[in-house]
Amino acid sequence: MNALQFKFSIPRYLIGMTLGKLYPPLLWSGLSCLTPCTLPKPVLPGNKWALIRTRLGGICGSDLSAIYLHLSPYYLPLTSFPYTLGHENMGVVEETGSKLVGFQPGDRVVVTPGLPCEARGFNTLCRYCEQGETNLCERMTEGDLAAGLLIGACRDTGGSWGTYFLAHQSQLHHVPVEVSDEDALMAEPFAVGIHAVLLDFPRNEETVLIIGGGTIGLCTLAALRALGSQARIVVLARHSFQAEKALEMGADLAVHAGRKSDYYEQIAHLTGAKVSPTLFNKKVVTGGVDLTLECVGTHTSLDDALRLTRNAGRVTLLSVPGEVHGVDLTPAMNKELSIKATYAYHNAEPYQGKPWNAFDLALKLMTEKPLHLGQLITHKFPLHEYGRALNLLRRRAGNQIIKAAFEFK
Repeated sequence: MNALQFKFSIPRYLIGMTLGKLYPPLLWSGLSCLTPCTLPKPVLPGNKWALIRTRLGGICGSDLSAIYLHLSPYYLPLTSFPYTLGHENMGVVEETGSKLVGFQPGDRVVVTPGLPCEARGFNTLCRYCEQGETNLCERMTEGDLAAGLLIGACRDTGGSWGTYFLAHQSQLHHVPVEVSDEDALMAEPFAVGIHAVLLDFPRNEETVLIIGGGTIGLCTLAALRALGSQARIVVLARHSFQAEKALEMGADLAVHAGRKSDYYEQIAHLTGAKVSPTLFNKKVVTGGVDLTLECVGTHTSLDDALRLTRNAGRVTLLSVPGEVHGVDLTPAMNKELSIKATYAYHNAEPYQGKPWNAFDLALKLMTEKPLHLGQLITHKFPLHEYGRALNLLRRRAGNQIIKAAFEFK
């Protein structure tokens, strides 16, 4: 099978860090940590496992952060090398273990990528898995598998940037006939949005700001509308084509955050806030939005989230920012903001009076409402064209890329 693996070593890391900034394609040349490989077909690690033949493997921002060596060192002990990248997935069951029930070869599936207690072979669950909060599992480095928070970061499971990968029965979800392959691939980022929205569901009279017009920002917008929110939603997008897509998907206002944009003034006008200039082109906003969902993870987006949210407002972080410099936390203190961080999704999302697995809820909403999230996949590439894909993603705006994926025939 063919795969793109992340092979960490000190020499590879140093080559990438020193020369990758001068010539980014070196980061996927094989000299740095991303390496194309030919691997043997995976063998089922247990009788409740399945072998999945990949159809689509999404290219996530966190995958790009790994390739660009931007991910926080925090993740090193929670990862095992070498691993095949790709946690966003859609595929077909190729082979099943003797005790796996409910799935058979030929079934279209998506896989929840997290590797908590059950996938790791524990019969007694940790305190978080026991209550369905599998994203907070305390055993992500233990059990029958090597360390890894999810497929695409664990050497034993493979990932969707390979022809095949492995999944435990607890991770498998049937793709309904009404859901296309492309829509099914979007179940993972849609689940991220669903989890964040359900953690702090806005009141209808509130104004919500989504910072980011990329995949996670637009999937969060879709989650708000699909779950029934009638709040006024503003999307702050870096590129005009993202702003246009946000309006198509139900935003009340989409603000372009270009270098010469007066987006502070636009949002202040909408909310009746006052903007006061200060040193170094920073601004103080008196008033602002009720809830901000931050989906980018740069120092600018984090700083904007704190400044554009009203006194006693709420900020939810969906991004994976790593170490961020240049963010002034004074607005958070001065405004007494409530700041909440989210990580992925779990098996106990509260919806209509009962707990839902986030992927089951995502697929349910896809069948009930005309979401067509597959429209966000603007570019697909065969795996062997990974260099072209990564080069085009370097110029996302010029190529008007929202979501890119590898396609396996």
